[in-house]
Amino acid sequence: MYPKHRYNLGAMKITLPGLRNIRRLYAGFFLGLFFFFLVVAHFRRMQGYDIPFFLELDPLVALGGFLTSQTLYKGMILSLAIIIPTLFLGRFFCSWVCPLGILNQIFSLGAIGPRLSQRYQANAYRPMFRFKYYALTVLLVVALGGGLQTGLLDPIALVFRSMVVSGLPLLDTVGLGIYSNKPIFQGGLLVAVIFLAILAANRWLPRFWCRVVCPLGAFLGVLSRWSVFGIQRDVEKCNGCNQCLQSCQGGCDPNGEWRRSECHLCMNCLEHCPEGALHYGRPKKTSSVHQPLDVNRRRLLETTVGAITVFPLMRHSVSAVTLDHSAVIRPPGSLAEEDFAKRCIKCAACMRVCPTSVLQPAWLEGGFEGLWTPILVNRIGYCEHHCVLCGQVCPTGAIRHLAVNEKTGRSPFATPIRLGTAFFDHGRCLPWAMDVPCIVCEEVCPTSPKAIWYRPATVTNRDGRSITLKQPFVKPDLCIGCGICENKCPVAGKSAVRVTSVGESRSATNRMLLIK
Repeated sequence: MYPKHRYNLGAMKITLPGLRNIRRLYAGFFLGLFFFFLVVAHFRRMQGYDIPFFLELDPLVALGGFLTSQTLYKGMILSLAIIIPTLFLGRFFCSWVCPLGILNQIFSLGAIGPRLSQRYQANAYRPMFRFKYYALTVLLVVALGGGLQTGLLDPIALVFRSMVVSGLPLLDTVGLGIYSNKPIFQGGLLVAVIFLAILAANRWLPRFWCRVVCPLGAFLGVLSRWSVFGIQRDVEKCNGCNQCLQSCQGGCDPNGEWRRSECHLCMNCLEHCPEGALHYGRPKKTSSVHQPLDVNRRRLLETTVGAITVFPLMRHSVSAVTLDHSAVIRPPGSLAEEDFAKRCIKCAACMRVCPTSVLQPAWLEGGFEGLWTPILVNRIGYCEHHCVLCGQVCPTGAIRHLAVNEKTGRSPFATPIRLGTAFFDHGRCLPWAMDVPCIVCEEVCPTSPKAIWYRPATVTNRDGRSITLKQPFVKPDLCIGCGICENKCPVAGKSAVRVTSVGESRSATNRMLLIK
């Protein structure tokens, strides 16, 4: 047994195993809190809970949004609760708070062989750990250019999106009753494969994502360079046994020249040191020197130049401008497309609270920049007339917080929020093409007066008999583009009435020229 070294923190004495257990308690608490917010993010259970708490706590989300939009959304101020302590304590977030980091650590357990030499080798620093700093550079350079892509790799957004699109629907299928209606998300399999691959990589290298890829970890690592406190090694006490590498979560070389930017502050090394040569705090005269941030400046410059070059090419090769822009229907309260793209982090929080599952992760409908951003797919669901939940949980303000009266256009608001306009396909509409009576779309239209109306028409069928049908029309200035008519249309496959974004309230240019 190793001795239980004690440190005085004021009047309180904490043994090293006790300190590690405190870290485990915090990690368990925050992981449970994260999943609690995920489960209660439902229109029947929200009850005022701060659903986007972890996303608002994320410093990379705040920094990326600030660089793209030059504004700091009010919820993002919460990220200072991570940034400021990091400047004093070090990179504590990764092992104490981050849900993906904690999951990676859980899946890393047992991945290393039983021999100590295997543990030492697995937890030693490797040059490939530099990659995350280059990934961070790409994301920040792109953000400076006006493209917010941090949500692709940000751990909080990634795990939130993975759970919403893949994890929770899977749990719902086994009867846990997470959703009111059976959820369907396009691209759910791909999101699940990516997430499972991240967890599986821990069997090859413990905490692979955290050590090699995570841009948030890289950002916190840069901040921790100036931290006041850290792991200190007393060179006079250290006998070079390397036992501190047994459970090192960061691969930060606590046995040599400690790498401050890589350390997750798991405190495992302090417990495993048999000589008490390691301590957390201020350096002493006999403390070893620390390694600076290990980043190749030439590679960093090459990464910056590459990002500056590739991003404009990506933006102009496949974008919402070159594609059918009318197919991109955003949630109610969304900012104009350019501003929306500068704020949306692809976290899928809006998709989680949508009661009809109409909000889906986009593929290339809005270009590469719009990958996994929310769009309405009305064949799957529709925008509930009195629902404004998506704006309540959006952590960055990409979707405004609407009042119900503002969305519906009731007093004191003059006009409702419009998502688009419905158009009839006469070749598929039953009364127009098949001489079959149908009034479904008019019945479900929620506006008052109804945007869909009928004109009686007498036609002669194939048998020579005269039939009076109600042929539907759309009054564009009343249509709000909610998509319920498209969703409920009885025509199988492609609906006979389809909504496009033409006429949406958020755009001054996406208008219809045939109204007048």
